[in-house]
Amino acid sequence: MNSEELKLNVEKALDEIRPFLQSDGGDINLLSIEDEKLVKVQLVGACTSCSVNQMTLKSGVEMTIKKYAPQIERVINVE
Repeated sequence: MNSEELKLNVEKALDEIRPFLQSDGGDINLLSIEDEKLVKVQLVGACTSCSVNQMTLKSGVEMTIKKYAPQIERVINVE
């Protein structure tokens, strides 16, 4: 998978999880993909102050991204 395909797959994953975040007043933006292993995202809206946003990031966002792009090792939120 080349870097453009990887980006498209990560965007597909974010599109899948986005409705759940938006239903709680939040959203997520893709900032970058580094070394085809690390995805940097930014949780926005209600997600920035949510007490369970790290759990959402790991169990929801990271898991969904890895489903579309198994080579991704970590997803981090950049505030």
